[in-house]
Amino acid sequence: MAVAIKLYRMGKKHHAFYRIVVAPKRYKANGKYNEQIGSYDPMTKPATIKINKERLNYWLSKGAKPTEGVEKLLVRLIKKD
Repeated sequence: MAVAIKLYRMGKKHHAFYRIVVAPKRYKANGKYNEQIGSYDPMTKPATIKINKERLNYWLSKGAKPTEGVEKLLVRLIKKD
């Protein structure tokens, strides 16, 4: 089964924040997930991105593919460091 690293939307209307989760690709966006590896809060200035790098590297080594949105966050996080 293919695994993806996705954004899981939470929060109230117009005040969203996201969990970065690992879930099978066939599951819907806010369905079950295997593990939460980080969070993203776009409402703070500047936006807050927290990721457990060890778990991210583990899942990437197992073949998990980040979605387009997560990939953009990872690029932004790399530029920040």
